[in-house]
Amino acid sequence: MSSEIKKNKAVILVSGGLDSATCLAIAKNSGYSCYALSFDYGQRASSELEAASRLAGYADVVEHKTVKLDMGQIGGSALTDAAISIPEEESTGIPITYVPARNTVFLSYALAWAEVVAADAIYIGVNSLDYSGYPDCRPAYIEAFQKVINLATKMGVEGKSINLATPLIDLTKAEIIKAGVRLGVDYGLTVSCYQATEDGLACGRCDSCRFRKQGFQDAGLHDPTRYNEKFT
Repeated sequence: MSSEIKKNKAVILVSGGLDSATCLAIAKNSGYSCYALSFDYGQRASSELEAASRLAGYADVVEHKTVKLDMGQIGGSALTDAAISIPEEESTGIPITYVPARNTVFLSYALAWAEVVAADAIYIGVNSLDYSGYPDCRPAYIEAFQKVINLATKMGVEGKSINLATPLIDLTKAEIIKAGVRLGVDYGLTVSCYQATEDGLACGRCDSCRFRKQGFQDAGLHDPTRYNEKFT
């Protein structure tokens, strides 16, 4: 019999941004064999997919899948509809960058893959503090989807549920960055900007850029983000 200890498996949603990079590092540090899942869903910043691929390679995941969806056909978000401008001013309420039902769609695919590879957990880097305007980032939503996992899967019915892990949900951006730095995350590999160029240059003006810049500032750490000179 092999003396090798069998590792538990986890599917990690990896967008290419700061939060998902940290989430991947946390899952790996927790001892999981990691399966990275990304989505080409018609988002403006396609460079984030290249970032996701870099992060998956850097973390030496078991496998990295990129699923192609076309949520642009549905529209309703500045991230998928070129006719809607990315806001560069702070706003109240649910922002126009919210993609309708995106996390539900993504988690459904993650759940399907988790069942196929017999994963013990799904990791998603949702955060209820910096992205409190998004309804599918709230703890109540995560609790509800965990119930779906328990009820709607073969594994759940057979008594072996899949844990929906959200290690960043109650952390500030600065706390997320500090946690990632402790785990050796190279944030220079990430792209967070909603309207990044094909080369991954950030605008520095959108909500995502503002949260990211403020996070590094509050953490007292160097921000490795590369910015588009057009906006500086």
